Amino acid sequence: MQGSTERTGPAAGSPQAALTGAVADAVRALGGCAGGVYLRSGTPGLLRVAVLAGVPGPLFRPWWQLAADRPFPVADVHRTGAPVVLADAAETMRRYPQLAAGLPFRFGSVYVPVVAGPAAYGVLLVLRPSAPGTAGVLPAGDGLTGVTAIADRLGAQLRALEEAGTTIAWDGEPLCVRPPAVTEPPVGRIGHFTWDPARPSVTLDGTLRDLVGGPAHDGGTACSPEEFADAVASDDALLILSALRDAAAGLPPRGPLRVRAADGTPRLFECWSRAEPPLVDGLVVDPGPGPAAAAAADLLPDGVFAFDRLGLITYVNPRAAALLGRDREELLGRPLWQAVPWLDRPAYEDQLRGVLLSPDPVTFHVRRPHPDGAERRPYRRDGAWLTLTARPGPDLITCRLVPLGQVTDTAEPSFLEDAAPEAARTASMAPLYRPVALAIALSEAMTARQVSEVVTRELLPAFGGRRLAIFLLHERHLYLAWESGWPKGFLARIDGAGLDVPLPGAETLTTGRPLFFESMEHLAAAYPGIRLESSEGARAFLPLIASGRPVGTCIIGFDRPRPFTGEERTVLTALAGLIAQALERARRYETEAGLARGLQEVLLPHRLPAHPLVETAGRYLPGTQGIDVGGDWYDVVEAGDGLALVIGDVQGRGVQAAATMGQLRSAVRAFALGDHSPDEVMSSTNRLLIDLDPGQFATCCYVRLDPVTGSALATRAGHPQPLLRRPDGRTDVLDLAGGVVLGVDPEAFYPVTELRLDAGAVLALYTDGLVERPGADIDEGVEELRRSLSRAGAPAGGPAGGFLPALSDALTQEARARTDRPDDIALLLARRHEEV
Repeated sequence: MQGSTERTGPAAGSPQAALTGAVADAVRALGGCAGGVYLRSGTPGLLRVAVLAGVPGPLFRPWWQLAADRPFPVADVHRTGAPVVLADAAETMRRYPQLAAGLPFRFGSVYVPVVAGPAAYGVLLVLRPSAPGTAGVLPAGDGLTGVTAIADRLGAQLRALEEAGTTIAWDGEPLCVRPPAVTEPPVGRIGHFTWDPARPSVTLDGTLRDLVGGPAHDGGTACSPEEFADAVASDDALLILSALRDAAAGLPPRGPLRVRAADGTPRLFECWSRAEPPLVDGLVVDPGPGPAAAAAADLLPDGVFAFDRLGLITYVNPRAAALLGRDREELLGRPLWQAVPWLDRPAYEDQLRGVLLSPDPVTFHVRRPHPDGAERRPYRRDGAWLTLTARPGPDLITCRLVPLGQVTDTAEPSFLEDAAPEAARTASMAPLYRPVALAIALSEAMTARQVSEVVTRELLPAFGGRRLAIFLLHERHLYLAWESGWPKGFLARIDGAGLDVPLPGAETLTTGRPLFFESMEHLAAAYPGIRLESSEGARAFLPLIASGRPVGTCIIGFDRPRPFTGEERTVLTALAGLIAQALERARRYETEAGLARGLQEVLLPHRLPAHPLVETAGRYLPGTQGIDVGGDWYDVVEAGDGLALVIGDVQGRGVQAAATMGQLRSAVRAFALGDHSPDEVMSSTNRLLIDLDPGQFATCCYVRLDPVTGSALATRAGHPQPLLRRPDGRTDVLDLAGGVVLGVDPEAFYPVTELRLDAGAVLALYTDGLVERPGADIDEGVEELRRSLSRAGAPAGGPAGGFLPALSDALTQEARARTDRPDDIALLLARRHEEV
């Protein structure tokens, strides 16, 4: 299922219709201003917005996709399956600072998982402005219950579509739709229709045929549901198709839908089911001529225009058209950012996001380019300053424009704010909050690659950049560590350059001063003879210096010439210091991680002992949070005339856990080689751990196996129960007796259980990291592992068939694909063969 911005085409039972209807119902249930649904994508670990209602898609492009391991509510809900309710901005900042830094406005939000059985499809969300005096309190439990029911219904619909052969994954741009309208349109004409789902065709009466422009066939009285929905309200066609689908299924009417025709005219749509015969009836209400207020607004001396929650301009008076520099015909019915392209600056977009999400009006200053700016140098600041006040409404955003002052044609100041009046300098700066998100995200980055990815994801959108390069310093030469968006091979001429080479990247590091060039023309003037690339675009060269130590250089590239305000220069310089510290921390981390990995490589067995009657295989996966070493281990020890199968898990992760694991593994091996019974091995290891007093405890499972007879003695110390797959494929969770975890009670007793491993049977020992999931009971994970082991195919051959290595890979395949493993994973499999 691919994403699309098309409003027509999907059938009433399509995934798009189901998604759109669910979002509309959820927004209505909570009285929200916006909503949407994230779906899993074809890329593992990545969620994408499938439907976005109530806000223009281009304004929220930075949030169109989200990694499932990010610290955001959508990611948490998708991983855990538990809803998240954020009552207001204060709670959002406390629980999810990166979300609050990116959208620092007064709104509450609700996030509910879209699931069906074990399948997690995505997350349904609703944004709701904080109400004055209520600190953004969301509706009580009934509201959340209603949204949860809507998400469950959507999950069931998606599951049915998936079972019918539709792939439920979203890999395109979101469908942007209007939310359910709040204001009632005045009643003008009322048209009636009937839909027969069995044919399927929609029959229109004469009034409705005239109202929608006559898309019908069969003499002008009937058309398909898709043609009908597109004719009534092309931008809201999916909402109409979803309502038709629900009515055909016999669901209760969801209430009137307030939609808009292609020209922006509001319409009211309603449908309901008729039992005998099984038909769907409905009405389309048109308000008739627009209110007289529009004519009055045309006479106002100030500029007034309005756009709806998809960004479509629905009204503009003559004064506003003059101030915007466009004819009214060029503005009406077009998206704001197409009609007024110079409003696409990040600072302006930040303000408009605020007025769409919160109940507060915003006032800021914008600079209209000179009318003949296309013939001027694009980095000049010719044009007029305007004050724009935007007031939010349930359906429309109303804007007022008044002149602030003129920028002289001859002015050529160093900074943008020097060219603006004092009022513009103090009020025109939108909050540069995405750099705050960058600072928070950098604190979580552990490697140089993660640091670079964070800078690309957070810093470039904040300033409108399109290209990024990070060079690290080594022996007084700059070497490329990360690049994004540059022409192929372009950076090769800089890679390896010494600090004495006359390049801006080297000079910014040797002087410690950032360099800003508003265009490539300015850069060429500062460095005569240098040939970098085309003559387009601004550049920023930032020194990366941590604690007085030069680390490298960061280069940000822009597609077009642009000025850098004083505040932007200050923020970029400060952020360069944060990036440098993060890279320095990553360098130290990678050094320590390398040492830790080396330690664990020594502690874990390089190969398991071979035995003619027993095949064994083991796997270890480190956790993905922090240094990727931990305290899980497995081992196979030749003990007397048998084999000892061991698996254990030391509490915590990191070097200390790995060191304790090494001591326990050595102890268990020593006691096993001494041919002690399983209970003696466990008790002795327990007392040793208490004597060592590392401040940690451990779990362990120990099985002493006789390869000839298949008899075994086993004991546990707080460890998960093993699994036993019998030769016929039946797999059970064993019920081994056991004692408390190691390292707690010096007098602990560890009872022993007898079991038998028949020829062809597989014994599976594992640590809890393989079966634990955030927000889910561990028994569910054990049951899932049991089913996977039971479904495994029969071995391809005898002892040399290599069955267990392939089975080990299959059982850990899903865990390997996850990027959010909070714990280590160890797995040990043993299979006994018949004696030849």
